[in-house]
Amino acid sequence: MTATASSTLTKRVLLAAPRGYCAGVDRAVVAVEKALEHYGAPVYVRKEIVHNKHVVETLRDRGAIFVNETDEVPEGARLVFSAHGVSPAVRASAESRNLDTIDATCPLVTKVHKEAVRFAADDYDILLIGHTGHEEVEGTAGEAPDHVQVVNSPDEVDQVVVRDPAKVVWISQTTLSVDETMETVRRLRDKFPSLQDPPSDDICYATQNRQVAVKKLAPECDVVIVVGSANSSNSVRLVEVALQSGARTSYRVDRATEIQDEWLEGATTVGVTSGASVPEILVSDVIARLAAHGFADVEEVRTATEDLMFSLPRELRPALKAAGEVDQRPRRDKRKELPLA
Repeated sequence: MTATASSTLTKRVLLAAPRGYCAGVDRAVVAVEKALEHYGAPVYVRKEIVHNKHVVETLRDRGAIFVNETDEVPEGARLVFSAHGVSPAVRASAESRNLDTIDATCPLVTKVHKEAVRFAADDYDILLIGHTGHEEVEGTAGEAPDHVQVVNSPDEVDQVVVRDPAKVVWISQTTLSVDETMETVRRLRDKFPSLQDPPSDDICYATQNRQVAVKKLAPECDVVIVVGSANSSNSVRLVEVALQSGARTSYRVDRATEIQDEWLEGATTVGVTSGASVPEILVSDVIARLAAHGFADVEEVRTATEDLMFSLPRELRPALKAAGEVDQRPRRDKRKELPLA
């Protein structure tokens, strides 16, 4: 069913599609699961493998140990790099401690890293649109620290200073608001007319798709509930997009139990979506809680169909092959599996 379905419904839920896990998150989470399965606990993970409390808690219960830095990992132990990527300095630190690393960096983040390296080699000033302190931004900036400066928002453009206005390029964090990013780019280009674009869009397909779906359903919603953790950039952006697109109110929750009854008072249409690091079970719990409040009719609002998948990290493949289960994980669609060299 679509958002244009029967207007006679008293209370309804508009369920965004696509939502939830993207290909990079699926790859990273399964990488930790397979490492635990084949090597046994403990398996160390630098930072959160993905920004979702439920996922981290579930993996911790299975034997994953989450650390902030490599020096917290015993020498020679197995360490997984999170989906957000790491800088060359982190890789060097892991190597110096003889850690057996598994790189679960999202391939789309790796692409941005390679862009930074290439533009730095050509001596460009690189304007990285993103949020200071986010792991992905730290990793990307670490590829070329002498060439990269972070631009957090359109309001920071006036503070940007470059060496040569004729040699400036922008790249971006993959999980940003598309609209805000393009506004930042517009202001940068006003200031630096020769500003170059990255060779391809840096904001990932999943981030864009989830924002487009929310934009479509938000105008019809009294409330939009976004399932996702507070440190999930793309989840936080979905709340902003919902409000900017016409939703009366919007809230982010980690779990269904966080939904407050007063949010639903007087509402007839509730939109539901989830960030790219959110397992579907958490969305199902939200739907069940809404049904208990009379929102039993669920209509899917689909704006795209995703079938992109990534092969598991190359460090895992020999163990999987030896066990006779090469990358045997649940897939929504195998037609577009992309290997990661």
